Amino acid sequence: MGKSVQSDNFKQFKEFKQSERYQAIVELIDKANREDIEFEEWQGESHPKRYLYGLRMSQTLEAFEPEASEALSIAVRAQHIYRWKVPRSSYPLGRSGYLQWRTYLKGYHAEQIGLLMEPVGYSLEEVEQVQLILSKKHLKTHADTQTLEDIICLVFLQYNFPAFAAGDIAKDEDKLLNIIHRTWKKMSAKGNQAALKLNYSEDSLNLLKKALDL
Repeated sequence: MGKSVQSDNFKQFKEFKQSERYQAIVELIDKANREDIEFEEWQGESHPKRYLYGLRMSQTLEAFEPEASEALSIAVRAQHIYRWKVPRSSYPLGRSGYLQWRTYLKGYHAEQIGLLMEPVGYSLEEVEQVQLILSKKHLKTHADTQTLEDIICLVFLQYNFPAFAAGDIAKDEDKLLNIIHRTWKKMSAKGNQAALKLNYSEDSLNLLKKALDL
């Protein structure tokens, strides 16, 4: 896998990242996400979609907040753990069904990471810290939860938004601009600044500038 996914920055571990239990939980998260039944092409190779997503999330966190806490580092890696087991199609079509799905997933991912953390030595309190971040119940007021949201948005803008800008939705510019607006509002000021420094395609950059009046 190329350096764009597995950064050399990963060699610069904080103390907790050298611990056996942290290495164990990362391995368990990655093992779970390698079971993904959906795949994504990246740099000429096919990868389990959520495994690739987890690597991108951790890489982005490392660049954005290198002093991130252990709880946040775990939450970032586990953001989409086992997501393919709860497909969007399992909920009704439309905005209401989508919101029900997203609400369920927050609890589902929190539950799944808890089942993995306790057997490798994390306390109930530590598990609950990760679950609180994944629940996003205190967005804008809980620093780690806001950072998680920043990382989610940065990964979306870097890796997923170009597909939106080039796909069927490209015919509806207002919808694309609304996606940018909603994403921007979720982020902190620090996240917004980081987003402006990402490498965008010409089409994506033009949409970003138009949405933000740059």
